[in-house]
Parts: sequence; C-alpha cells; structure tokens
Amino acid sequence: MLTIKCARCKQKIFRYVKIGKGKLWHCWKDRIIEDFSIHKGKKVLCKCGNLIGIDEEKWIKLKQHSFTYSGTKT
Repeated sequence: MLTIKCARCKQKIFRYVKIGKGKLWHCWKDRIIEDFSIHKGKKVLCKCGNLIGIDEEKWIKLKQHSFTYSGTKT
C-alpha cells in the first residue's frame, strides 16, 4: 500500500495498491483505495492546485516529480 502525496504541499492524494517493482508511472483506477484529489475534466489536481496527472479512462497517468510516495510495494 502506497500513500501518494503532493510534492508541493505534502497533502495526501491517493492511497494506492502497487503491484510489482519499478517506477510509478500511472495509477490504475481500480487499485485506488482512497482518493483525495480534485478532478477537473481530464486533469487530476491536488487541493493546492498542483497538476498530479491526466485521467486516461482506466488509469491516471502521473506527472513525474509532482508527487512523492511512501509505503511498501507488493
């Protein structure tokens, strides 16, 4: 379980189940446990206005360096 936070203000954005090793390039929507983000059209934003990613139907493509994460990958 990963906790994904905004790189700018450190607020929680997602609680996400990551399967496998490797970088976090996108979040599958069915693996997001809690969603604290704001959705405006296809944009996924933090409450501070920082652009986190783009909604691409089945997943959210994350903008690298706009977020940090902590937790364990399974």
